[in-house]
Amino acid sequence: MLNVNGLQVFYGNIHAIKDVSFYVEEGEIVTLIGANGAGKSTILNTISGLIRPTVGTIEFLGQSILNLSPHKVVRKRLVQCPEGRRLFLQMSVKENLEMGAYTREENDIEAEMADVYRRFPILDERRNQLAGSLSGGEQQMLAMGRAMMAKPTLLMLDEPSMGLAPLLVEQIFELIVELNDSGTTILLVEQNAQMALSIADRGYVLETGSIVTTGNCADLLNDEELRKAYLGG
Repeated sequence: MLNVNGLQVFYGNIHAIKDVSFYVEEGEIVTLIGANGAGKSTILNTISGLIRPTVGTIEFLGQSILNLSPHKVVRKRLVQCPEGRRLFLQMSVKENLEMGAYTREENDIEAEMADVYRRFPILDERRNQLAGSLSGGEQQMLAMGRAMMAKPTLLMLDEPSMGLAPLLVEQIFELIVELNDSGTTILLVEQNAQMALSIADRGYVLETGSIVTTGNCADLLNDEELRKAYLGG
């Protein structure tokens, strides 16, 4: 579904992403893990068209998306839920969800919103409340719901557990699995390596802009060096 090959990204003289290649198959949960500053978010922002790579190719469903603007990438149903949520804080929950559907031409937006409310009942209760008044967990649910309004076939989640209490982290990861089970392919960037590897099919480990380890998640969870570096064991 998604094929990234030979990606290189520079910030001025800083070589942020160094010859990164990976793929995501339809129906998978694939996770990119690594320390803060490893380049995980930069990769997602490059796929989304927010950053232009110096070298490399990015194909989605067999077509290049390398030179597409971000809204055209979203129209192809490749959608990013950004780090830090990036909500419209002075708009209501309902208005934020409506903004998630701005690229869509179908007439089933209300049906999609009803599905978001079904998955996130607290958002239904808060639909007329300003996004900025929500708790951190509620804001993360709203960010995910807004991304779902674009009807992604591939959803990229950037640090969905950031700043959340452990119980809320578990709820968010349960929702990610539920979305995947309902047919959405997931590319997950996450610092909580233990949780990410526990739900994903395959993982890639990033260090200073390069992929240093890859494999199925069961093997990665049992890798002694990886456990010492990222899993606290």
